[in-house]
Amino acid sequence: MTTRLFLGFVILTIVVGWVVGAEYQAQAGEVGGTTDYKVLPPIRHGNLTVFPVVASSTHDTKEFLTLDEGLKSGEVEVTESGNVRGMIRPRHPNANVEPQYPVHDGAQVNKLVLVNNSKRPLLLLAGEIVTGGKQDRVIGKDRIVPSESDSIDLDVFCVEPGRWVGPSAKFVPGAASSVMAAPSVRGSAMADKNQQKVWDQVGRSTQTVTVEVEAAGVPTATRELSNTTSYAKVMQNNEVQTKVDSVARPIEQQYESTIKQLREKNAVGVVVAVNGQIVWADIFASTSLLEKYWPKLVRSYATDAIVTRAKGGQPSEAAAQAFLSDLHGRHETIDSEPGVYRHTEVAGDGFKAFELTSLLPKTNFSVHVAKMAE
Repeated sequence: MTTRLFLGFVILTIVVGWVVGAEYQAQAGEVGGTTDYKVLPPIRHGNLTVFPVVASSTHDTKEFLTLDEGLKSGEVEVTESGNVRGMIRPRHPNANVEPQYPVHDGAQVNKLVLVNNSKRPLLLLAGEIVTGGKQDRVIGKDRIVPSESDSIDLDVFCVEPGRWVGPSAKFVPGAASSVMAAPSVRGSAMADKNQQKVWDQVGRSTQTVTVEVEAAGVPTATRELSNTTSYAKVMQNNEVQTKVDSVARPIEQQYESTIKQLREKNAVGVVVAVNGQIVWADIFASTSLLEKYWPKLVRSYATDAIVTRAKGGQPSEAAAQAFLSDLHGRHETIDSEPGVYRHTEVAGDGFKAFELTSLLPKTNFSVHVAKMAE
């Protein structure tokens, strides 16, 4: 009897070890869960192509607060790093009386301070632009901020190199709060993590957009664009918006209809191609989370499409599926806040992939996956 128990234990140990080892091998240098995604036939307009992506299952994401929602409600506050007020979560007994804090000018280009006063965890996506303060900034990495958090240092990159002054150290919601940087700019922040490269890409994008507007013969718009170095203001210019919308709106409307039709099939993201070249993918944990980000995501894709005029072939559905499925890389970097999130960056042959996993109670799932071609 003792021998049988011992042999059973040995066999169980071997099996468990094999399973754990297999799981580790699957995760090493790889973003998980990619086999659960299926690419559908493309939606095209001009030189922009998006392939809807559906998942075998989705997750409950209703508790997550987006940056736009938090700034609009006032539950999320973003300030310059030298502003003491932004480093203290308000606890004043009278909600109608705003406490006074001393302000010290110790602001830094690549650092902001964020406080989440909401009772919901805050989801931040790389590429989201916050406007105000001394300069507009773009968030450099996906992350989750716990509910009712103490202040956190937020790694950002400047997307407004011509200004270092402002009436307030605070970043406020507005029309430009809905801007998502184009994949070319977003990728510089996420992959290169280099301020000069971000500025270079911002300069190329804004210059090309300005040339497009000049060609349209709108002097007022041309003057407005020549008088600003703000990436967000350039993208919110009426003439620029008209050009972006001419590409984005047909795809946005068609995909919104697709999302509704595919809600039961769990539409969760897209693979994106510009001029026939697959350049990007965004995948979310749920259809509802995708819907929240979709309006500004599609405009970010369209921005790259209008500044890239080369003609290319039409990418196939099989190519898009292969791009989404190939997420095994040579090198993996993990950044984690225990009990909150894990951020995994994988460098592969010709691509980089980024996965944000929630570690909050009752979650432990991938909230967002982004992949860029290099």
